[in-house]
Amino acid sequence: MEWTDRIRQVKILLVIAAIVIAVASLITSHLLTRDLEREERARMEVWATAMRTLNTADENTNLGLVLKVINENNTIPVIVLDAKGNAQTFRNVQLKGKNYEDSLKAATTIGRKLLASGKNIRIYLDDGPHPDYNDVCFDDSSILKRLAYYPFVQLGVVLIFVVIAIFALLTSKRAEQNKVWVGLSKETAHQLGTPISSLMAWVEILKEQYPNDDLIPEMNKDVERLQLIADRFSKIGSLPEMQPSSLNDVLLHVVDYMDHRTSKRIRITTKMPDHTVMALMNPNLFEWVVENLCKNAVDAMGGTAGSITLSVDDTGQKVIIDVADTGKGIKKKDLGNVFRPGFTTKKRGWGLGLSLAKRIVEEYHKGKIYVKSSEVGKGTTFRIELKK
Repeated sequence: MEWTDRIRQVKILLVIAAIVIAVASLITSHLLTRDLEREERARMEVWATAMRTLNTADENTNLGLVLKVINENNTIPVIVLDAKGNAQTFRNVQLKGKNYEDSLKAATTIGRKLLASGKNIRIYLDDGPHPDYNDVCFDDSSILKRLAYYPFVQLGVVLIFVVIAIFALLTSKRAEQNKVWVGLSKETAHQLGTPISSLMAWVEILKEQYPNDDLIPEMNKDVERLQLIADRFSKIGSLPEMQPSSLNDVLLHVVDYMDHRTSKRIRITTKMPDHTVMALMNPNLFEWVVENLCKNAVDAMGGTAGSITLSVDDTGQKVIIDVADTGKGIKKKDLGNVFRPGFTTKKRGWGLGLSLAKRIVEEYHKGKIYVKSSEVGKGTTFRIELKK
């Protein structure tokens, strides 16, 4: 739990850092863009003044200075429109045209759009009552346009960094959990070996002394079950062997085992197709999954009467197994945590049953397991999907 809390805190800090960086980047970019826009408009006002001076020049005008101001603009796209809205000249504008006339037509279209958006400076060519005028229309420079996109690029880079960092943390956490589970499982299998061997010997002695006792075969079944459980634990961490197996047999075996060890007030039934349903699985491990779901269902009923139904649906492409109970159900706030290691609503237990079931189904069998539905006070249905 301490590791989980630490991971959660790190993820929260990474998200907060990403938000702070993104906001700071957007604010800085906005301020820079605003200042650059003002600077470019000021330059265009000087350029427009130079154009007016050029159009109204006489023999005393210093054309060298005027032409220098006009020619120094190599970055800001500019189009000069006359009073009728037709382009007279243009500069730093990429136009597609076969000749100069076609280019002027294209420049006229662009210039009118800039004029409509208010990106223009009007210059009057005379001082009469109805003076002639030109509109100097200008667009943002390429530098200004790139600067406008920069914060979004930076935001994308920050988000990618956060995603990679969180993925690395989760991968590290999962690897550490796997090591703990594998070590714990193998040690459990090893510790069970000695008492199981002793129990097997005692059962054989009891068989010789009481050959007609009906309880001894049931004791033997439980010892064999312990041996099977120890074998399952010993195989955790190694890749299990998958083979086409009868799902009907697996479920019926689970029902037979659970039925003899569950209160008679709880009814366990199956709904399976008439034909044998085959699925690619490891029978021992998958049987463990179904047993865990059934045991959780029994615990959810809290000793009251109820039912557990195992349903199978063969779609042709995959096999669907539903384990439905009439227990107390799962609260909505807990639905996202049921498969998390350590989560349990019971007073006893480590909260590893469903976590192990998820690992067996999804990592070993490449299937899916999830809560199909749950309603407090009415019951829960777990669904498993397996490839055929």
